[in-house]
Amino acid sequence: MSWRFWERSRAEKPAGAPPALPAALTPQLSREIRDSFNEASHDEEHFPSTIDPRIQHVQVLLKFFGDLTDKRVLDVGCGKGRFARVLSESNPRVAVSGLDISEAMLACVPAGVGKVAALMTDLPFAASTFDGVYATESLEHAVEIERAVAEMCRVLKPGGRLVIIDKNAEHWGRFKTPAWERWFERRELEKLLERDCRKVHSEFISYWEDVTPDGLFLAWFAEK
Repeated sequence: MSWRFWERSRAEKPAGAPPALPAALTPQLSREIRDSFNEASHDEEHFPSTIDPRIQHVQVLLKFFGDLTDKRVLDVGCGKGRFARVLSESNPRVAVSGLDISEAMLACVPAGVGKVAALMTDLPFAASTFDGVYATESLEHAVEIERAVAEMCRVLKPGGRLVIIDKNAEHWGRFKTPAWERWFERRELEKLLERDCRKVHSEFISYWEDVTPDGLFLAWFAEK
């Protein structure tokens, strides 16, 4: 999501509780989501290839992961790989893999980042593969949220770190969303992470690093 899109959303009033969502990620729904993001790959304004380093999402990842020298990291729902690009540039000896449902989005991922076309509910990796895993505004598209979180925890090594950055359900309605999208309550994701991780906490974050959080974005942190 771009800065302009987020700025427009700030003034919009929440519209109340979200509608009923799909119960399962069927093959038909998977195709619909894939087609949607394949088309969105042409929209550089709202789905950019790069990201401003002042954006808090970036700072959260860099701070929590710390030194990633000789580590393996998975970007779940990487889109065009804008966060993977930053992690790679900040840690020249890190191995970053970007996974996304959209082949068209993956075509924009920068060189040096691994590209994997797959669902976040069925990660094609062995257990305990990665030292770090993160999902930035992508879990909201997983539909089967519990399964997606369990998969991220499964591929994380013992002692590894996981970050999920997404939107607060209390602010649902601030801007238009696709029919399958879901936002989260703070304790909801904490409980899911606590099933597999020994340390879990969350905090509100802003979009820009020098702006006070307004409650829209949450970051969930876990250590396995």
